[in-house]
Amino acid sequence: MEAAATRRTGNALRMTIFISENDAWHHKPLYSEIVHRAHKAGLAGASVFRGVEGFGASLLIHTSRLVSLSEDLPVAIVIVDTEDRVRDLLPQPDELVESEPVILDECEGIRYVGREKKA
Repeated sequence: MEAAATRRTGNALRMTIFISENDAWHHKPLYSEIVHRAHKAGLAGASVFRGVEGFGASLLIHTSRLVSLSEDLPVAIVIVDTEDRVRDLLPQPDELVESEPVILDECEGIRYVGREKKA
């Protein structure tokens, strides 16, 4: 029988980093490097979302609708944890990201604990 899940809530900080799909760090995707650093730091979670259209510092619009412009789509990396833990990671994006925006949002985190993982 599955154990009842309890719900914990609390203040959290969400960091969103906007980059381009083709941005790289030492010959590997930059988004992968950032996610792996967040994982190594023990943060609660990180996800990468590929955009269908957008523009950044270059002001060039990238879109999945036109084949010629779909090779370097926008990417958003979202990392969430407590404020202290996210802020401890902040110097790392500064090292990796040049002119792309990094957004910090206060949010409420809900974490379900006590559920057994299904095999």
